[in-house]
Amino acid sequence: MKKIIHTPDAPAPIGPYNQAVMLGNMLYTSGQIALDPKSGELVIGDIKTETTLVMENMKAVLKAAGMTFENVIKTSIFISDMGNFTAINEVYGSYFNEATAPARETVEVANLPKYVNVEISMIASL
Repeated sequence: MKKIIHTPDAPAPIGPYNQAVMLGNMLYTSGQIALDPKSGELVIGDIKTETTLVMENMKAVLKAAGMTFENVIKTSIFISDMGNFTAINEVYGSYFNEATAPARETVEVANLPKYVNVEISMIASL
């Protein structure tokens, strides 16, 4: 049976979806963008600041499910400009132990919700 994960410490969904869904010991998160969870405002401009907020939002969702970044087994990173890859990767990498980092893909896309520069989703397991 699936369990809906929700926390006020991450942005509320802006459509017909949930922050995350737990099925058994598996957690599937929706993509997080740089929305401030308190104000609901976008924080874009500096790519490192934007990526940090995305990761902090994801951290809150993982915490609500009783997990940490150590539980993450797969991530998907969508970026609007591959030229930002190095800066995004630097911030992203600071949240993981390189020896146990999850599998990942990074894809440049034509556009993202609210015209942000980065969106990240994760799959985690207890």
